[in-house]
Amino acid sequence: MNYCKSCLLPDSRPNLTINQDGICNACLSHSTKKIIDWKKRLTSLIEVFEKAKSKSKSYDCLIPVSGGKDSTWQVVKCLEFGLKPLAVTWKTPGRTPLGQKNLDNLVSLGVDHIDYQINPKLESKFMLETLKKNGSTAIPMHLAMYNIPLRLSVQMEIPLVIWGENSAFEYGGTEEEAKGFKMDSQWLKKFGVTNGTTALDWVSDELTKKDLSAYFGPTDDEMIRKDILAIFLGYYLPWDVEESLRVAKLNGFIAREEGPMMGFYNYADIDDYFMSIHHWLKWYKFGITRLWDNLSLEIRNGRIDRNSAIEIIRIKSDETPYDDIERFCRFVSIEKSEFFTIIEKFRNPNIWKKMNEKWVIPNFLISDWEWK
Repeated sequence: MNYCKSCLLPDSRPNLTINQDGICNACLSHSTKKIIDWKKRLTSLIEVFEKAKSKSKSYDCLIPVSGGKDSTWQVVKCLEFGLKPLAVTWKTPGRTPLGQKNLDNLVSLGVDHIDYQINPKLESKFMLETLKKNGSTAIPMHLAMYNIPLRLSVQMEIPLVIWGENSAFEYGGTEEEAKGFKMDSQWLKKFGVTNGTTALDWVSDELTKKDLSAYFGPTDDEMIRKDILAIFLGYYLPWDVEESLRVAKLNGFIAREEGPMMGFYNYADIDDYFMSIHHWLKWYKFGITRLWDNLSLEIRNGRIDRNSAIEIIRIKSDETPYDDIERFCRFVSIEKSEFFTIIEKFRNPNIWKKMNEKWVIPNFLISDWEWK
């Protein structure tokens, strides 16, 4: 594993590369924010909004939302620009009480809203299947949260879908991908966190195409024929977690008083008990946790230095979410011991080695790390 000299991320993280100077592509992308002509992009955004208004038959735009601070920010911005939005949520089977409260607050800002819930028995079966085959609990989540809004936009002829950040820009992608302003099937396959799969790849005797219908999205051709554009708001407006948090709090969003559920922020990933498992499994696959991503963003934004960030990781360790793992096991009807047996198959042998009966990562970022 090679680590970025600027942030904390290693080249084991998907889509992240480190150049000959030791700097990762995510840090290089972030540095371009200083030279972006944001006034010009704002003008372009207004043109996109005006075109949507002129074409709309009912709603000007569709906003995929969870109720988190980012989706609250997205709704606030769209309302400020005079758009009539439809907010759409894929309802996680692990929604937290605070997540529900923040979602209710988002709707109260003045939007129509669809809370799309998939049959929990089917979802349980699908999540267990993706865990066994790909070591991921979140493939069904990402297929649903991306494809349900896109499909509804086609069916309801809503001309504009407004996503938040472009993860290719924030967390690593090629220079061309990081510059992207729109989402399409190619972006989804690479950055949609589905291990490169689509719903069709999961059709089987146990999970029929009809069973999985909620996870299928429109094709690029369908989007083009309906003249529907899916954009990243973070391309047109400066994207920063602290700014979106400030705006969200001014509009009723509530952070988690007990501290982070996982990672560094007490306001991120707080609406879903199962999200922590998805992030924690990065430890087995890539040798990082959600904390590394969060602290790397803080380093890029100049709010913390690299050495202080490393100390925070040392203190918080690998953040194993035992309570959430127990919740997940109850939901998919397996024993906790079976869960750990399954995920052990996905421990990355390129970075993990067994020494003295313990799994360790040689040349780890923290030399005196306590391996459990």
